[in-house]
Amino acid sequence: MNALRTHGLVMDRRAILRLSAAAVVAGASLRPGRPAAAATDPMAPIQQLNAALLAAMKAGQQAGFARRYAILAPAVEQAIDLDTILRASVGLRWATMGEQEKTGLSATFIRYTVSTYAANFDSFSGQSFRILPDTRSLSNGDMIVHTQIVRADRTATPIDYVMRQTPTGWKAVDVLADGAISRVAVQRSDFRALLDRGGVPALEAGLMHKVASLSGGMAA
Repeated sequence: MNALRTHGLVMDRRAILRLSAAAVVAGASLRPGRPAAAATDPMAPIQQLNAALLAAMKAGQQAGFARRYAILAPAVEQAIDLDTILRASVGLRWATMGEQEKTGLSATFIRYTVSTYAANFDSFSGQSFRILPDTRSLSNGDMIVHTQIVRADRTATPIDYVMRQTPTGWKAVDVLADGAISRVAVQRSDFRALLDRGGVPALEAGLMHKVASLSGGMAA
């Protein structure tokens, strides 16, 4: 795979992930002590994710990959419905997989997704995160939460989260970089190529190879 596909987004994917939220995701239960707003306000999980991203960026490369991973994992799993995104990214083949294959692939996908964030949000130079007030409802009940990554020079990159109400609260089921580039659509293309090449083992091996590359060979 070329460098663009390694990070799971189109364009300069490392730059997009550095200035956007990716993605990309088995859903996690609300943890004790989290505000009740996380279950009722679609913006709340994104606020928590943005705070974790900023903390990882400020920790920086000197903190090490494992430390940034630990900072980000709870917020990523809380804010993003990883199971739904994985199923959508795999497509129709998901229904033909065995339960053991699904469980193994889900665990690998979580590691890959969090590793992508930990590898790309690794430095701070005055950036901030802004959630815009103009949340939009979709006909199926999903909500679009508009955010921006604001650089020190005040230029901004838009990031839209497609949020869905789940039994454990609102979670993102897609992330739109630059307001248009669907993470699910990009991953579906990437995953199809691996599945066509060697089925589930090829997809899982490909994701683990990416984790090793993103982490510098360190286990997450």
